[in-house]
Amino acid sequence: MEEPGAEAADALISGASDVQVMSSDPGAPAPDGMAAEGGAVARNNDEPNDASFYLHVFELYETQSNFYMIRKNRSRTSWRLLKIGRLRASELNICQESTTYTESECKELLNRIHEENKSTGGLKFVTNCYGIVGFVKFLGPYYMLLITEREEIGAILGHTIYAITKSKIIALPNSSVQSNMANSSEERRYKKLFCTVDITQGFFFSYSYNIMQSLQKNMCEGKTGQMLYESMFIWNEFLTREIHSRLKSTLWTVYLVYGFFKQIVILSCGSKMPINVNYKNMVKLSTHGNDFWLTLIARRSQHCAGTRYLKRGVDEDGNVANDVETEQIIFKDIPGEIPTCVSSIVQNRGSIPLFWSQETSKLNLKPDIILNKDKGYEATKLHFDNLAERYGKPIVILNLIKSEEKKPRESILRSEFASAVKYVDKNLSEDSHLKFLHWDLHKHYRSKAKNVLTMLVEVAACTLKLMDFFYCEMAPALRYESDLRWPTFVMNDAGDQSLNNICSSSSCSTTDKDDVDMLENGSQENMDSDISGSETKTIAVSNGGLCSVKSLRCQKGVLRTNCIDCLDRTNIAQYAYGLVALGHQLHALKLSPCPSIPLDATLADHLMTYYEKMGDILSLQYGGSTAHNKIFSERRGQCKATIRYQELLRTFQRYYSNAFTDVDKQAAIDLFLGRFQPQLDKPAIWEHCGVGKSGHGFTNEISRSTSNSPIESRSTQNIADGRSNEASSDLVENRSITEGDQLRVLSSGTEEGSSSSSQRKKLILD
Repeated sequence: MEEPGAEAADALISGASDVQVMSSDPGAPAPDGMAAEGGAVARNNDEPNDASFYLHVFELYETQSNFYMIRKNRSRTSWRLLKIGRLRASELNICQESTTYTESECKELLNRIHEENKSTGGLKFVTNCYGIVGFVKFLGPYYMLLITEREEIGAILGHTIYAITKSKIIALPNSSVQSNMANSSEERRYKKLFCTVDITQGFFFSYSYNIMQSLQKNMCEGKTGQMLYESMFIWNEFLTREIHSRLKSTLWTVYLVYGFFKQIVILSCGSKMPINVNYKNMVKLSTHGNDFWLTLIARRSQHCAGTRYLKRGVDEDGNVANDVETEQIIFKDIPGEIPTCVSSIVQNRGSIPLFWSQETSKLNLKPDIILNKDKGYEATKLHFDNLAERYGKPIVILNLIKSEEKKPRESILRSEFASAVKYVDKNLSEDSHLKFLHWDLHKHYRSKAKNVLTMLVEVAACTLKLMDFFYCEMAPALRYESDLRWPTFVMNDAGDQSLNNICSSSSCSTTDKDDVDMLENGSQENMDSDISGSETKTIAVSNGGLCSVKSLRCQKGVLRTNCIDCLDRTNIAQYAYGLVALGHQLHALKLSPCPSIPLDATLADHLMTYYEKMGDILSLQYGGSTAHNKIFSERRGQCKATIRYQELLRTFQRYYSNAFTDVDKQAAIDLFLGRFQPQLDKPAIWEHCGVGKSGHGFTNEISRSTSNSPIESRSTQNIADGRSNEASSDLVENRSITEGDQLRVLSSGTEEGSSSSSQRKKLILD
């Protein structure tokens, strides 16, 4: 973030340049005013819905007594004014003019303000900006965080998505009224800590599209859990809370989502894509003569957010650490038009929803797992209730952690997780039972009996049939040029029916036995079968009939994948699910004659690359290093020596981050999200969390949340039964990183858990 500078402009208006931004979606119109109705942070109903209102530019001016922010739309037909007081040292004084000005009226108003303030220096231009990220206060003045430069990174149905490339933090009070606290060492330290949350890395936003929600959620209203769903992925929700409360408006702010966004266009060999398209990411493949857009989004929850060893498991409200929603969106490229056929699939990853933790240490490269047993599993139940609210049912759990270890670590959590699921299921109706699959990825990788990705693809194919995917086909109709609203659908009871369930109550059983090993007879048929023939429905449009809907199908439920860190193994499984889904999505959009994509297809390799990039970014955010991608590297044919070096480097990077920098990072996240709010009469955050030191980190929410729960605490050290010495002879137990080690072949002898290639494996989703 850039410190404020004292820029002046001779002219009041000419100092601010208007910016024209072209959509990255070829031929797509400018983003519009689509907004979800209702919800905690939905845009106000009185805000304009025409395209000309968006793609606006903000201009910030200052006098001795006030900041003035001008908001103009792209067509320069609507000008609004926001006034922010500068005379009170520690109060936020902000008001929005109700008048909508023309350009000439706005110039006249600013000239009048200039004349009235000539004695104190007049009106000065400060900066162009592209939205307010929020306001924050530490011990002294309020600060305003602005986006000063942005980059176009994609578009969804004509709505442009942006990343932040430059920001500025500005103290609101003028220098004459700032208290001594504004320049105190503590205030400067808080400000520096806050600014270490780099909003130019991994954050993205849109003016007109609710990027914090999935495509299905945006297009289908009347769903439960909307307020929770909208706010959990907005990382500046705390920073914007006060301005939203005071103005009852969201005109001046943007909502930041943290995670990963990647959009590419897949070109056919005979593509006629215009060469002047403003887009970096193009891949030319043989795709049956059709171009299509692939969008991969990861949304990281702001709840229970933090770093690897300082945020583990579940909190008392049912929020889990490293909770990330992944969405894969496909639509056919239609130059000059908004797509009429779109599809998306959503999956989830998150820490094991139990009360557990690990103590970070410079001396212990692989800390013991501390399990706090919750007899009533209330937090676990809340977590799965939350998932059901957000995604519907069924909830399919793919648990990838180890089932067999010389020194019990992961296997303790595996057993307790199974017990928790059984307990939760007791209070659910049979058709609402959680579908639980234990699948020890590390064990299957070591066995070499079958390719791990091939097995995961089979799991994914079976799971996809349980919940289907989102698909919408519309017939274009007459639109007003300035009204690009995407339709919102009214779901009836029929449209909310559960999809075909291939796992009937008679075939499902609950078991905690590992290697509930795989697939039903006919697993290949599951992979190749066409689920795009599922029933589609005609749905009424609620926005005045701008276009008619020919068919609509919805995803019901979600696949929730976890390992220990929910980084490395989890990312491999999510790629397998994304690949299976992509085949069916392309088939539904009539972009492919077959609903499956072979693992050795070029398109599969490209998709693997994008999931690998996503995994690296998510791993850096939570774990401190890029992901362990040994399986991906081997599939690309990298030499073993190179892979070993990469794995060792990532292991060291993750260890260093966890041991030496995560404490500061966790404190900065807590400050940014409002989990810690400085007070003059209270200890500073660094006084009890070791910020800037190499000691133990900020108090873990998991530890606090379990203090009043009926729990029993036990660690892996106490359960090892004197077998800890055996660990020294096992390479995997002497390494710091769980994930990469678990994808490593540890010995050349007889492999445990190997199975006959002739044995048919059966998947049990209990």
